[in-house]
Amino acid sequence: MPSEVTLLESRTMRVEHLGRVDALDKVKALVMLPDGAHCTTDGVARYFEVSTGVIRQLTARHRAELAENGMQVLRGPDLREYQSDSMSLSSGDEGSYPQRRSGLTLYTRRAVLNIAMLLRDSDIARCVRTYLLDAEEGWREGYASLDRRVTAVESCLGGVGVALQELGPVLNRMSHRLDSLDRRLDATNQVVAAISNRLCQMSEDINRVDARVDDVVHQLKDLRRGRRRR
Repeated sequence: MPSEVTLLESRTMRVEHLGRVDALDKVKALVMLPDGAHCTTDGVARYFEVSTGVIRQLTARHRAELAENGMQVLRGPDLREYQSDSMSLSSGDEGSYPQRRSGLTLYTRRAVLNIAMLLRDSDIARCVRTYLLDAEEGWREGYASLDRRVTAVESCLGGVGVALQELGPVLNRMSHRLDSLDRRLDATNQVVAAISNRLCQMSEDINRVDARVDDVVHQLKDLRRGRRRR
């Protein structure tokens, strides 16, 4: 698990956590401007409970990194258009602009989270970093648990595979024996059919013999009757 110092000093580590802007509101409510997407230097300072000078110094040191994550400075026509569209000075919101009228620095949630990972002397920033690292540890444990479960399943499947490999020859032998039994059964059925046909033929022969015997008996009776008449 990376340490808080690693998060403070490694831009690569910070980039890995910049998607977790929800961490800001988990620690403390971040007050945004009326556009719902930005806050000013004064708003960022109030969130981290530090002076605006601290935020300006940090912004100056890490301007390129913060700019990549949504920080921008509005001047001239852009500033006037933004003020006209979202924060008209006539609405009484002048207190929301600690910067000079000639320029307005705006921070997105992503930029504010970036500051939380850079600002050393702020308890709020430290809490945000702790939340990020604890959440990452939870994810790591969850992934590790899932990995162990997947490994266990793979191990079980591996055992099934071995069992199937060992069972394969047995199934093949059984298949051969069943084929042999089928052939023997077919041969037996043929023999039974032949015997049945032979019995039918024998029955016909017996019936013919019976008929001949009856004829002979009748003939003998006729002869006896003839002799008696004489």
